[in-house]
Amino acid sequence: MTTFLEPSSFFQVRPSSVRAFSMPFRSYIVCCSNGNPSTVVLLGSSRDLESRERKVVRLGLPSKGRMADETLSLLKNCQLSVRQLNPRQYVADIPQLSNLEVWFQRPKDIVCKIQSGDLDLGIVGFDTVCECGQGNDDLIVVHEALGFGACRLSIAIPKYGIFENVNSLGELAKMPQWTKDRPLRIETGFSYLGNKFFKEKGFEHVRFQRSEGALEAYPAMGTTDAILDLVSSGTTLRENNLKEIDGGVVLESQAVLVASRRSLNMRKGALEITHEMLERLEAHLRALGVVTVVANMRGNSAEEVAERVLSQPSLSGLQGPTISPVFRSRDGKVVVDFFAIVICVPQKELYKSVQQLRSIGGSGVLVSDLTYIFEEETPRWRRLLSELGL
Repeated sequence: MTTFLEPSSFFQVRPSSVRAFSMPFRSYIVCCSNGNPSTVVLLGSSRDLESRERKVVRLGLPSKGRMADETLSLLKNCQLSVRQLNPRQYVADIPQLSNLEVWFQRPKDIVCKIQSGDLDLGIVGFDTVCECGQGNDDLIVVHEALGFGACRLSIAIPKYGIFENVNSLGELAKMPQWTKDRPLRIETGFSYLGNKFFKEKGFEHVRFQRSEGALEAYPAMGTTDAILDLVSSGTTLRENNLKEIDGGVVLESQAVLVASRRSLNMRKGALEITHEMLERLEAHLRALGVVTVVANMRGNSAEEVAERVLSQPSLSGLQGPTISPVFRSRDGKVVVDFFAIVICVPQKELYKSVQQLRSIGGSGVLVSDLTYIFEEETPRWRRLLSELGL
């Protein structure tokens, strides 16, 4: 007799075999109360088999909101534009990366599906990785600073009432109001991180109340004492008469690229795709805020000009200036009495650099933005290989 049931319905279950049906499943021999064995087919186990057999690599991206917009913008700037034929579809691709599917999901679902094997890579906030991953060793943060989505997971309390003179985590812990029967009530969507943090800080009487969205209203309603939530500018807290406290930052967060250790080791093409994404991301992010400066300078030799350039602290460039001869025609002869200087400088120091160039005889200064700065090898790639034991 073959029965389709949940395994929890039985007292004893022992694995049997996998049969070649049209969809993957696993069968079990079950010892029922009457002693007669039955074969039970568990369809729920098909996900494990599908995950192992899947050939295409899957990247999870946020499906909506500011994080989604900034993620797509970053990828586009790295020449990895996501092609979505229909905005209502949740599956897309990146033409430059073959054998890759893009799946638009909620951030917390991205982390959960990387852990379950349904996704291999994802771009989400570090806070989401820590809360939903809960220390899972399979999750590897490949790039920890993608440059957007910056915020902090922070404790906030009312500015009024019993909290009026409380301005630090230590003062909050010493308040006599918190007892076993009347613990400090904290409204949050980050109960795992919150519980871990407060235990490490020695709080004895704390109760976490799980909520999502508009947490700033709860203290005024009297249903909670404090909130633990993501804060960027702090404007919403101030407008709701709440304040952050010293020592109350649980986590600093921004967008990260995260991957499954299992996928990188076992999924064909996953490591190669991760390598290319990492190279493009690092090269683009390194180039942000840096400009190329080109100028002409009179001199008798490249060495002489280099000496003058290197005498100025802000003109050394990434590894030193590039200096090449400028060939001119004079009286029917080709002469070299000018040299072109090429350096990279931080945009915020541009005017200072131009002034220093002028002071040593530079002229005809040209400035252009940079898109990429590729190093000889990506440091994060070496770190990832070491993490994987490769």
